[in-house]
Amino acid sequence: MRKTFLFLACGAVALVSSGCAALLIGVAAGGVGMYAASSDAIQGESVMSYEAIWHAAREVARIRGTISKEDYKAGVIELDADSSKVWIRVVKLTSETTRLRVAARKFKLPNLTLAQDLFLKIMDEAKR
Repeated sequence: MRKTFLFLACGAVALVSSGCAALLIGVAAGGVGMYAASSDAIQGESVMSYEAIWHAAREVARIRGTISKEDYKAGVIELDADSSKVWIRVVKLTSETTRLRVAARKFKLPNLTLAQDLFLKIMDEAKR
């Protein structure tokens, strides 16, 4: 038991120190099968329906900013929020799996904090 705890603690420290703290937050998001962060985007796969994630993404985007482009069939929402340009992409992978990708840039620089915040809010809204 003690060795397991030590192993998990060391693993958590390694993830945080290597810049993968978002992975730990993704595990806590619930309903997300995978959660990854790139230089300017957060992406995760979920067992929720395309429609549930799309409607949640649209609602969160409407609340947080001004939607400039919205295409249900392509699964794309573009908006301006918190002085940043945000791109939300919803992709139906299988009949039971959907991918959500949120990318944000502020003054041409990545805004990973905003992307992560929107991702988690969308996943939370989709569960309701």
